[in-house]
Amino acid sequence: MVSTTSNLSESAVYTILGAGGVIARELTAVLLEHGKQVRLVSRRGQPEQGVTNVMAADMLDPLQTRRAVSGSAVVFLCVGLKYDHKVWQDAWPKIIQNVIHACSEGGIPLIFFDNVYMYGLVDGKMTEDTPYNPRSKKGEIRALVARKIMDRVSEGRLTATIARAADFYGPGASATGVLNMMVIDKLAKGQTANWIGNDHVPHSYTYTPDAGRALYMLATDASTYNQVWHLPTTNPAPNGKEYVEMIAAALHTKPKYTKLNSFMIRLAGFFNTTVAEVHEMMYQTTHPYLFDSTKFEKHFHFTPTAYKDGIEQIIKAYKS
Repeated sequence: MVSTTSNLSESAVYTILGAGGVIARELTAVLLEHGKQVRLVSRRGQPEQGVTNVMAADMLDPLQTRRAVSGSAVVFLCVGLKYDHKVWQDAWPKIIQNVIHACSEGGIPLIFFDNVYMYGLVDGKMTEDTPYNPRSKKGEIRALVARKIMDRVSEGRLTATIARAADFYGPGASATGVLNMMVIDKLAKGQTANWIGNDHVPHSYTYTPDAGRALYMLATDASTYNQVWHLPTTNPAPNGKEYVEMIAAALHTKPKYTKLNSFMIRLAGFFNTTVAEVHEMMYQTTHPYLFDSTKFEKHFHFTPTAYKDGIEQIIKAYKS
């Protein structure tokens, strides 16, 4: 990988909206590593080691959003909402409108950390040119948000980048990373792992430290603005069985796992609303899920972390 030349002064403030999640934490670490001034914004204003500029703000409030981004050189939108399509339908249009308006008003570039729900079921690799064809309520909302951003870019009213990741895994990702939660954590505790859907189709995962570094690189290279980028993700991707075997080998344990099919997820959803929300995304686990980041890798000469190496780092962090 190569370093990028910053187009911003050392005193520039890099603001992260939605601080506290694993991607925001990885990004914060990279920014601090490069000696950058960081402002962390979240609903509760949670402190982070090494950051003194911490702010509490509600992105649903336009005035609080404007105050949160004021004086920023770059704004990263890493907000994570409860995994509930009704919450998303209500909150995301308001959040994106407030952030777009605040960044447009201040002439501040926006880097939006996004997922791949808007693509729907893709036959082949997902690339930055893959058309939006959502087949879920959450996918429809993500498509709406992405279109709002790029429409403002096309109108010349906003400078913005959409940075997409596949499902992710990494150290400290146990709260939201499916591979962490369902496989690594369980096998590390001597339990039987779970795999959702078909364990014989490949499934890409983005390594969270790679995502943090990549967001920083996009922010500090103005030639990448006003585009969609897929964050670096290793290909080819293993399938479920291969992931479990790889993780079990690293933990020196047996690759014990249970496959959870659509019926089981739907049944469990009656007792857990988060699990219920997973059901409409089952197509991502029953068909090949191939995320292509060739564009980023070529532009930055970046080699994504190999799955084996990423898993070893997670286990090392888990044990420590």
